Amino acid sequence: MAYKRLLVAIDLGAASDKIAIKAATMARNQQAEIHILHIVEPLSLTYGADLHLDTSALQEDINEQAEVHLSDLAENLNIPKQHCHLASGRPEKEIPDVAREIGADLIVLGSHGRWGLELLLGTTTDGVVSSADCDVLAVRVDREK
Repeated sequence: MAYKRLLVAIDLGAASDKIAIKAATMARNQQAEIHILHIVEPLSLTYGADLHLDTSALQEDINEQAEVHLSDLAENLNIPKQHCHLASGRPEKEIPDVAREIGADLIVLGSHGRWGLELLLGTTTDGVVSSADCDVLAVRVDREK
């Protein structure tokens, strides 16, 4: 099956470049359009009531850094600026939502091998697979040894 529009979701961690390069290569080989997405999890979701500070300035800095990194990565891979997406919320919800908005027929994201409690509790990849309306390709990202 040839895909026409890919959405690559990255966390801007160490493996993001590897995942984005694989997705961009796949898109070129299939003459597909590629979009790149990063989800910023709001500090209030991540830490909940544990934070008793005004985190708005810190959240703004995180968003700005994510936007710069996303833009640099897209430029290096010749992905048009209008195909860069930055969203806020829970990745397992936002990734399928953005995929629907842009009409993606494949979501590409990274996946770590999970064991024990991590496996039982589920992962972002599991959440995306269960709620996406399109195919999902999980690129294996090995942990540093």
